[in-house]
Amino acid sequence: MKILITGANGQLGTELCRCLTRGETELGPLPKKLLHATVIATDVDTLDITNLSAVSSFVRHHAPDVIISCAAYTNVDGCESHPDDAFKVNALGARNLAIAAEEAGAKLIHVSTDYVFRGEGDAPLSECELPCPKSMYGKTKLLGEEYVQKFCSRWFIVRTAWLYGYVGKNFVKTMVNAGKKFGALTVVNDQLGNPTNAADLAHHLLKLAVTEEFGVYHCTGEGVCSWYDFASEIIRLAGVDATVAPCTSAEYKAKNPASADRPAWSALDNRMLRCTVGDEMRPWRDALACYFEHWDGN
Repeated sequence: MKILITGANGQLGTELCRCLTRGETELGPLPKKLLHATVIATDVDTLDITNLSAVSSFVRHHAPDVIISCAAYTNVDGCESHPDDAFKVNALGARNLAIAAEEAGAKLIHVSTDYVFRGEGDAPLSECELPCPKSMYGKTKLLGEEYVQKFCSRWFIVRTAWLYGYVGKNFVKTMVNAGKKFGALTVVNDQLGNPTNAADLAHHLLKLAVTEEFGVYHCTGEGVCSWYDFASEIIRLAGVDATVAPCTSAEYKAKNPASADRPAWSALDNRMLRCTVGDEMRPWRDALACYFEHWDGN
């Protein structure tokens, strides 16, 4: 099997490449079909997904069986100030990969986000709920989802949330570094969701890759917490001598008026996984503890 990964230098793309090289994930062995897979790892320096002709030519040349689309413009505040850039990557990039996948007869696994929802509720949102994004990031990612469904016939759309991995920037590393530097952190406690370890997400994407169980999926860590809860557990597990205090979103917004609105409720329910290939996502505290056992601190 031949697998093309876009955004391969990011935290999820790197994890996927690592798992395919090792033949296993942190949750267990890979499906047998993937044990000798050929991996074509690309990032912005080798493939500009916003260029349709470049994408079509690249995919036609390499003829992958599966394309896993991890590339995205994920800077939420940056999407507000640079909407055209966000649109080109998150919407047109998804469209281009969908068109190319269809031409090649490849499966397309498109990674999306909890930000496609409005951010309201009091129970985890399943794939049955209708998206209604507020931020430019969420709007461009939703359009990307729609393009995938329109231009490709063999697709998986996998929404995740609060993702952290071993490479690149993420909330875990930010909290650890800020805690060491300042000794005191203030984190919002009225935005709730599901922390997700990239290793867990990679495991499920690769599990889906060998199936025909096409559709929309949610894939997040088990359990709901606030950013304050998440930060507190990060500082505890890291053994950093720092305090963590809660604040409201309104208080944070007052200090950061240019920041984009974040969902107050973005907890997702992995119903589609449970009903098809199985939901093996770990409780978020367990997955975070495992992360600290393996993370080298960089």
